[in-house]
Amino acid sequence: MTQLATFAGGCFWCIEAALARVQGVSQVVSGYMGGSSASANYRAVCTGSTGHAEVVQLQFDPAQVSFELLLEMFFQLHDPTTLNRQGNDVGTQYRSEIFVHDELQLQTAQQFIARKQPEFNAPIVTAISRASTFYPAEAYHQDYFSQNPEQPYCAYLIAPKLAKFSKLFREHLRTEAQA
Repeated sequence: MTQLATFAGGCFWCIEAALARVQGVSQVVSGYMGGSSASANYRAVCTGSTGHAEVVQLQFDPAQVSFELLLEMFFQLHDPTTLNRQGNDVGTQYRSEIFVHDELQLQTAQQFIARKQPEFNAPIVTAISRASTFYPAEAYHQDYFSQNPEQPYCAYLIAPKLAKFSKLFREHLRTEAQA
């Protein structure tokens, strides 16, 4: 029995690339959530006018990986103290947000943030919202890092984050044979 988790934390390419490697995660899809318009696509979301965030939605097996561990991983992949930006990516579409799918995820996310706050020198600005309509991103955004590792954004920004992520969470990642 799988569950859904949906995270917004800057450009979806990085979060997708990391969480796709986690044992117990069966599917990772980049997309858009949290806006007021009745549809979403990359061009419209980049304007900031739709209200949507770039998100990663994943299916996971809670018997293999807990929602709390996924939150820990998510917080390692982005800066939860910057409002509407991650590095050079600026705008509401790059906000930090956890879209919860049930009451247990809501409680877990609230408790997690409260417990993590003392570890940061600035307030955590990560919003917690109810999951709404998920719009998958265009096909060329899916599995972007794996298909474009030499692209400058991937090589200079995502690859170092993945290396750090792999060291921190080595015991929770699939081996090459499992991939």
